[in-house]
Amino acid sequence: MHTIARTPTTEMEVTSIRLEKELKDKLKELSGNQGYQALIRDILWNYVQQKSGEWKPRFSRADIRASIDATSQQQERCVLTGQLIQAQQPMLLGLTKTGDMVPLSLESLAG
Repeated sequence: MHTIARTPTTEMEVTSIRLEKELKDKLKELSGNQGYQALIRDILWNYVQQKSGEWKPRFSRADIRASIDATSQQQERCVLTGQLIQAQQPMLLGLTKTGDMVPLSLESLAG
């Protein structure tokens, strides 16, 4: 999720959003060194790309260190191909160089 091009904050528009304190605290926990505002931007960009059909890969095959067989519990999107993985379908979970576990379609690592 960390390959989205970064715009300098001096070129961004300031906006205000109201969040529950608990949500903001959870976002801060999840964001680590990235910062929760950057995490919110990543989440929003991912949502916009998925809904608008402008999906772009967030990872390359070189980013995947290992994979394990899994079954999707909900609809997922392969981070390499963009292919939808339906709930209860076989899939792979890929371990990235940064330690993230990401959804992969069965075909995404093939040859």
